[in-house]
Amino acid sequence: MMMVSTARTVQELPQSTAGEPAAPRAAALCLPRMMTAPAPCPRTATVAEEGGVCETAADYFSRSNRRGSIVSDLDDLSIPDLDSLDEKCDKQFTETYSRPSSRCTTPGLSAATLASLGGTSSRRGSADTGSMVDPDASLSELRDIYELKDQIQDVEGRYMQGLKELKDSLSEVEEKYKKAMVSNAQLDNDKANLVYQVDTLKDVIEEMEEQMAELHREVEEKSKELERQKHMCTVLQHKQEELKEGIRQRDELIEDNQRMQQKLDSLTREVFDLQETINWKDKKIGALERQKEYFDCIRIERDELRDELADLKGKSKAGEKHGLVIIPEGTPNGDVSHESAGGAITVVTQEAAQVLESAGEGPLDVRLRKLANEKDELLAQIRKLKMQLEEERQKNSKMESVFSDGERLENGTDLHFIEMQRDANRQISEYKFKLSKAEQEMGTMEQNINRLEGQVLRYKAAADNSEKIEDELKIEKRKLQRELRTALDKIEEMEMTNSHLVKRLEKMKANRNALLSQQ
Repeated sequence: MMMVSTARTVQELPQSTAGEPAAPRAAALCLPRMMTAPAPCPRTATVAEEGGVCETAADYFSRSNRRGSIVSDLDDLSIPDLDSLDEKCDKQFTETYSRPSSRCTTPGLSAATLASLGGTSSRRGSADTGSMVDPDASLSELRDIYELKDQIQDVEGRYMQGLKELKDSLSEVEEKYKKAMVSNAQLDNDKANLVYQVDTLKDVIEEMEEQMAELHREVEEKSKELERQKHMCTVLQHKQEELKEGIRQRDELIEDNQRMQQKLDSLTREVFDLQETINWKDKKIGALERQKEYFDCIRIERDELRDELADLKGKSKAGEKHGLVIIPEGTPNGDVSHESAGGAITVVTQEAAQVLESAGEGPLDVRLRKLANEKDELLAQIRKLKMQLEEERQKNSKMESVFSDGERLENGTDLHFIEMQRDANRQISEYKFKLSKAEQEMGTMEQNINRLEGQVLRYKAAADNSEKIEDELKIEKRKLQRELRTALDKIEEMEMTNSHLVKRLEKMKANRNALLSQQ
């Protein structure tokens, strides 16, 4: 019975180890070199088998001495039926060696054991023929049985140890798999959170980009408005410069007019002064002419008096000679003044007497000399006055020429001044017209600006409304995108869970098929 159980164990050992991993199977097959050696044919190696049996017998007795005694071992053992053992060994031999790969892969049985079995079978056949039992053969069989039992126990211990190690490694792998699944779930959650954060950041970036685009649009509008304002400012500055230039020209014309007026006033004053001087000179010349006429009259009278005096002297001389008295003409009733002057009597007219009285007191010669001196002085004064008169006439002629030139200049300057004043008035009227026109244009431009500002306000209101609607639509769009992303994430998670479940189902099917194939 023990041989049957050992043979069954040896037969079931490769089947049980076939479905296990390579490590336990290698551990189960890791037997001594003696057991894994190729088994020789039992019919061709009888001598070697006998030598091996002797050696194994010696080993057995030595081992039995170590364990105890041979008798106790034999008492404990029950000798099996050799016929059934031979049949089973032959059957096992035929089954193992009928396979194509049974030379080197027969587990659990050594070449010596097979040789001993073959030897026993051959000896059993010979024993059957001879009806004799060899005690050495039975001892060798018992020794082989003990060895097989030890080998089977070793193999079972190794197999159980490998199975235990395999279970431990399987539990460790399952724990690692669970930890990996937990870490994968955490990583999936982290990934989902990061994806959500990325989506929110994308939304924030889109909002910021929209704000930046809006700011760029506002900046462009402000820059365009600034350019328009600059253009209007340049136009107004140009107009202002033109108006300033016109005002400057007007001021210059006014200043020129004032200077011309001042020059004209100075010229008129000079003319008036010259006229006054000329009038004074004319008056002086008239007085001198009257004085000259008076002196001419006096000179004529003097000459007449000289002539009369000469006549009187001649007559007096003749009268003295003849004793005559000269009676002046016009003496009434022939009255004469009798003066005794050195025995001579002189009779003169009243005018001559007045002239002589004006000459002073003294004799007639002295008076006449005085009159002659006065006459010379008067003649000298007359010459001086004539010279002065000539000078004054020359000056007068020069002044008349200057005055005529001044009148002509005055007339010309008056005309030029009138023309300049007309031009200035015309320019002033033109500037006033331009100013009124510019004011009208400014009024129209202000009206246009007000109208355009109203349009801009309306457009801004419409733009604000459209921007509000656009913002609402963008918010709805973002909400829909978030919902879409969440739906897609859920779909991906469901697909991942589905794929995991499919993989687990396939693994379970594979394990079930493996278990079914092992059973």
